[in-house]
Amino acid sequence: MAGPLTGVRVVEMGGLGPVPHAGMVLADLGADVVAVRRPGALPALLEGNRAWLGLDLKDDSHRDQVLGLAAAADVLIEGFRPGVMERLGLGPEPCLAANASLVYGRMTGWGQTGPRAARAGHDLNYLGLSGTLAALGRPDSPPPPPQNLVADFGGGSMLLLVGVLAALTERARSGRGQVVDAAMVDGVALLSQMMWQLRAAGMWTDDRGDNLLDGGAPFYDTYACSDGRYLAVAALEPQFFSALLRGLELDPAQLPPQMDKAGWPELRRVLAERLATRTRDEWAAVFDDVDACVTPVLELGEVASDEHLKARATFGPDGPAPAPRFSRTPAVRSAGAPEESVDDVLARWTR
Repeated sequence: MAGPLTGVRVVEMGGLGPVPHAGMVLADLGADVVAVRRPGALPALLEGNRAWLGLDLKDDSHRDQVLGLAAAADVLIEGFRPGVMERLGLGPEPCLAANASLVYGRMTGWGQTGPRAARAGHDLNYLGLSGTLAALGRPDSPPPPPQNLVADFGGGSMLLLVGVLAALTERARSGRGQVVDAAMVDGVALLSQMMWQLRAAGMWTDDRGDNLLDGGAPFYDTYACSDGRYLAVAALEPQFFSALLRGLELDPAQLPPQMDKAGWPELRRVLAERLATRTRDEWAAVFDDVDACVTPVLELGEVASDEHLKARATFGPDGPAPAPRFSRTPAVRSAGAPEESVDDVLARWTR
């Protein structure tokens, strides 16, 4: 069965992190994605579900072949530093000259313009400059690196995908392609919009671990259980906080009011002591019957056995399944495709 992007042809210029992730998602959704990478290069992470082409971009004939692919494609995505594709003769100008309807998606950390545009960086750097990193973690320790989930994939890949899909939608009206400048620092800033609005309203401070959603509130945090595993407690609303106390067999009359910030240290002490009296799974069983927004913190090796995740087939043998889900045109992750030739791809795309 065809996916929702069946018929969309995508050239993915080989790279790391957000661009391969975006190419993977586009392929999951049915697009015909071909990944261009150096001849003889080993498959990179996130490249396993689409065809690939071994091309040396320093070779004039190979560059011409990429330009030919761009002429037949709907989308090209690349993640090189600003100016690299231009120096290779594969920047937006020649590609759009060859194909005026092409959506040319660019993924960088700092963006195509600005004083840092040409500088190196990684997820942690974009988080740091955007102000987002300073808001993460505990007040008595440095801000922790949240893997590379927030900038690379949240502010990077996901915003690149939004831009590409929006440009394809606009193209359906105008018939014209355009360039999408997706920068991780911009994407991270957008993800933090609610924090900025709360701050403007005087409802968020710059002190880490002092706010409702950053571990400052004792009813929105993680707690160690007697077996050293953890429970995620997210009982924000009053009804869920009441259910939390009921499940823990605590008397609300003996505790500070939920939203009394001065009483949060005492409330945290009581919750921590109570949750440390049973194992994680014992508490999880309690809150299976008490709807209080309390769940176990599962390790990667445990998720495949979780009943809810099994029921939804959220994880397959090789990791997470495609998302989101569609009623008529389901996303499907195909098996890894072999190396193809440019002639094979063009024959498929132009017939």
